[in-house]
Amino acid sequence: MKSRIVIKDILSPLRRLLKKMSEHDMMLVLSLFVGIACGLASVLLKTLIEYIHHGLISWFGGNFDYNFFYLIYPGVGMLLAMLFVRYIIKDNIGHGVTKVLLAVSKNESKIRPHNMWSSLFASSVTIGFGGSVGAEAPIVYTGAAIGSNVARYMGLSYKNMTILLGCGAAGAVAGIFKAPLAGVLFTLEILLFNISMSSILPLLLSTVSATVISYLFLGDSLSFECTLEPFSMHNIPFYIVLGLFCACCSVYFTRTTLWLEDKIKSIENPYWRWMISAGCLGLLIFLFPPLYGEGYEYVSLLLNGGEIDLEGKTVLAFFMYRPWSVPVFFILILLLKIFSMSFTNAGGGVGGTFGPTLFVGAMAGFIIARIINLIFTGAGISVPEQNFVLVGMAGLMAGVMQAPMTAIFLIAEISGGYELLIPLIMTATISFGATRMVEKYSIYTKRIAKRGELLTHDSDQAVLTLLHTSELIESNFTPIKIDATLGELVETISCSSRNIFPVLDSKGHFQGYVSLEDIRRDMFKKDLYDRHHVYNYMKSAPEYVYIDEKMDTVMRKFEKTGAWNLPVVDKNRTYMGFVSKSKIFSAYRDQLRQVSHD
Repeated sequence: MKSRIVIKDILSPLRRLLKKMSEHDMMLVLSLFVGIACGLASVLLKTLIEYIHHGLISWFGGNFDYNFFYLIYPGVGMLLAMLFVRYIIKDNIGHGVTKVLLAVSKNESKIRPHNMWSSLFASSVTIGFGGSVGAEAPIVYTGAAIGSNVARYMGLSYKNMTILLGCGAAGAVAGIFKAPLAGVLFTLEILLFNISMSSILPLLLSTVSATVISYLFLGDSLSFECTLEPFSMHNIPFYIVLGLFCACCSVYFTRTTLWLEDKIKSIENPYWRWMISAGCLGLLIFLFPPLYGEGYEYVSLLLNGGEIDLEGKTVLAFFMYRPWSVPVFFILILLLKIFSMSFTNAGGGVGGTFGPTLFVGAMAGFIIARIINLIFTGAGISVPEQNFVLVGMAGLMAGVMQAPMTAIFLIAEISGGYELLIPLIMTATISFGATRMVEKYSIYTKRIAKRGELLTHDSDQAVLTLLHTSELIESNFTPIKIDATLGELVETISCSSRNIFPVLDSKGHFQGYVSLEDIRRDMFKKDLYDRHHVYNYMKSAPEYVYIDEKMDTVMRKFEKTGAWNLPVVDKNRTYMGFVSKSKIFSAYRDQLRQVSHD
């Protein structure tokens, strides 16, 4: 309620002004407004995380003892976030990008008003206390919610509400990374479908305005400052190896995350779930400090060719004094980051997989580069490790998110690494292609694709996903009892405007149907009225349609049977009505006009 009041107070004067504009001009103004709001939200989230983080560790000394607080802090943050979500929000706000996709496909692009701030608060506490997740998915959810609720308040159509939702998500990505082009590509590749060139301008206005706000408040430094070496053609074979390695890591990342979260969430008691997850996460961070929080400080160190000093920070620091132990240590970090992220999310914390994807990609690049340098030490061959760290980030993004264009240009924008555009494209493309051969869907879409709720860039499939069987049922067919006489059937026909009559038993279960054509020869023979019954004329339905069935499977049933009408029943085979091919075609055309962005 408070969120609605705030939006209303801010937009009331703007609404009166915008109603006088054309729809095109109104969308441009609103996209600019949404971009500014998303930029401010991004600044607020980054500031809150940094404030909480530094407040918790500022009094630490340089000795080993502070690691024991790392055993506790992440669990405290997860508990605070869980209590906030459970008792104040009372809504599931995890996995923000997936929630945005579901809003577009299932809820007419409508997102609840509380998501304009709830994800922001819960994720800042989770990450600020050391939860091993990223802030990007929560800010995308926040930005999408801002766009959706602004559009809803302005009374926009589904088409324009979806565009404005995309503007919010794009602005959020642009704001948190200072990467306007990546924000647009993220929305085009991951969130929206079949968008036209005429809708690009609102997206650009939103991302540019959000980026400007971020620069104004956070300075003009890049998100990941790095010192890179010039690209060398001699390293192309090694970048190919990195692309394949990133593909393997992407499959591991996606499958392990989904499997582990499902296992943890099978623990019904939320407090037991929190205790187990918090204990496992604290132990992992105690042994491997780079798993604490987003871990971006370690990524930045590697991007500048530095060595990570873990002296006094972990009992495993001895690894760093043996050349071949270094890549082994980082392989463990790479493998366990997925566990620490899953423990955080499944244990009650709120965060995303975007940040961990960048982290794991950086580790993958470092591991490949260090192994190459160790193997070819005597041959005089070496590769720049910081270059591979950067390119590895793009490789893993392309594989896990299955968004290669976003990966390429985001990494170039946040680092200024355009000089590595060739290896970025090469590695991201190889990783994406190899991953796609094994995993058809990204980490964001795999679960909802299995449920048939995913919108795609295929127009036909997207429109079918938006259609719901329950909304297309025709219920003006007059039912008849299975033991009714021909005379009763003729009387029923005389009062009906349809030529199909569903046959039901005494409990309302569908048994078959009678068509007017089937009884035409006998309906005027009054001597048969009491001798013949409905079951003498009844036919079985070629297929049943279930009330919660996905529209693509319904269409396959129509194609298989060649029928024009099919009965709709619930799971107990109770009759609900009929769905007709003509009704579906009509709804398809209407929906196609709504989702068209031309």
